[in-house]
Amino acid sequence: MYLVKMSIRRFTYFMQFAIIHIMNNPILAPSLLSADFTDLKSSINKINAVDNAFVHIDVMDGSFVPQITFGQLIVQSLRPLTGKIFDVHLMINNPELHFESFAKAGADYITFHYENTVHQHRMIQQIHCLGKKAGISIVPSTPVSVLEEILPFVDMVLVMSVNPGFGGQTFIPESLNKITKLKNTRQERGFRYIISVDGGVNNETLPRVIEAGADVIVSGSSFFSGSLQWNLK
Repeated sequence: MYLVKMSIRRFTYFMQFAIIHIMNNPILAPSLLSADFTDLKSSINKINAVDNAFVHIDVMDGSFVPQITFGQLIVQSLRPLTGKIFDVHLMINNPELHFESFAKAGADYITFHYENTVHQHRMIQQIHCLGKKAGISIVPSTPVSVLEEILPFVDMVLVMSVNPGFGGQTFIPESLNKITKLKNTRQERGFRYIISVDGGVNNETLPRVIEAGADVIVSGSSFFSGSLQWNLK
């Protein structure tokens, strides 16, 4: 019964997001990479206090990116603490080997990187077959143009506005052009993916990424420090 209630709550958040997206009201996705690792429950409670928020979970393997962070057991342990959407960002090599386990652990969106696979379409299909939303991410050195054949099938495009692997980095301004290109392509071709931006989002850069067209704003250090002024509800 508990799992049924949780599924209903998460479905409700999906429906809320659809309405919010139409109204062009962005979603905040606090990144647990900057949370207090000694008290993740309190960090989740901070996110629970935000309307229309996702939980962004950065999974790092120490190979594709330098750091090692969360695994499936952490995601599974956090799942009962919130009905928020879990936005799981896989910064790992061979991500397709772990789609099923993260889906079972409670992920709602599963995002992998364009840069470490040549079979993006197949991987999107794998995620969809698990009943989850599929996201694809690009690092700052990767142009939006490489995603042309994937955009009709993907549910989320995550633009990295810093080089992945560490929290607290400085926003790369050229990322704004990528967000705008993705927004324009979506409008011109009638696609339905949402656009997320991750890295260096603070009070200075927040208005710029929103103006560029981002739908999901990932914020780590600024959110958990309490400095981010999120007045977009």
